Amino acid sequence: METGLTFTSTVVVSKENIAATMGSGDLEVFATPAMVALMENVAMRAVAGELPEGSTTVGALMNTTHIKPSALGDTVEATAILKEVEGRKLTFEVKAKDSKGVIGEGTHVRYIVDKERFMAKLR
Repeated sequence: METGLTFTSTVVVSKENIAATMGSGDLEVFATPAMVALMENVAMRAVAGELPEGSTTVGALMNTTHIKPSALGDTVEATAILKEVEGRKLTFEVKAKDSKGVIGEGTHVRYIVDKERFMAKLR
């Protein structure tokens, strides 16, 4: 797998993904857990097409800031860029922005796993 793979996705700030609804705060602004989930999703999708059959990636580390609020109705865009590949370990640069600029950024680590073997750990 080559570095440089990237993916971008957007979400509209709605009642479902605000801090007051998600329980991470009591304000009607885009929730930090929603931003982190969006960042994880774009990282997962950046490499999904390059994985061996039967494999997926799982999140292991998220080191990010959430520096500005985003209002109801605004659109948040997150982008992940694959920066480093060390065996099964994938390190991404992640960034989120809204109509006013960057709202969060950081580093996200995912690992390539075999789906069946990973889920067998639950049995």
